[in-house]
Amino acid sequence: MFESILAFLQSLQGLPAYALLFGILVGSGFGLPMNEDILLVTAAALTLKGVMEPIPLIVVAWCGLLIADGLVFHWGRIFGARLIEHRWLARAMPPERLTAMQSFMRRMGPLAIFAARFMPGVRTGVYFAAGSLRLPYRQQFLYDGLAAAIELPLLVYAVRYVGGNWDRLLPTSGLHGVAIFLVAVLFLAAVGAWWWRRRKR
Repeated sequence: MFESILAFLQSLQGLPAYALLFGILVGSGFGLPMNEDILLVTAAALTLKGVMEPIPLIVVAWCGLLIADGLVFHWGRIFGARLIEHRWLARAMPPERLTAMQSFMRRMGPLAIFAARFMPGVRTGVYFAAGSLRLPYRQQFLYDGLAAAIELPLLVYAVRYVGGNWDRLLPTSGLHGVAIFLVAVLFLAAVGAWWWRRRKR
């Protein structure tokens, strides 16, 4: 299914392509099974073919990500652990994993929301846990929005930089090339946040 969506996205041009990308990203907040990172790298590669332009792509993706992540946060805030009591949902988010994510949130505070944006496979659990701990919505949108504003331009222009070799960023085991690049950025951001908090104290 996901491969078919990617193929359809590549066949579009301009506004329909942006609309489909936005719809898929928002749909992930409702549980649509998709690999968000592969989708974004593929969309960035389409800027090399003129299907989309870098700046509009970044803006559309930023809005879609914030809505999707905000929905996951909202489900956690409204339903909390009750939502994963159902057998099907418990497979996607086992109770012990939710507990681990909540502990992670308590240790790092809102900074965990920022960090999770750069951690594929973890971010959904962190945002759900943040909601279940009833953090303010403004913290979710602030930290997630800031992280996405860093991640998206780096990702889009990294793909454009490697040009025709962009598919090398998509090994079968995951986006390791992109992940390593973004983890370096995350490390610098974490050091900056630590320094800011220390100065504030």
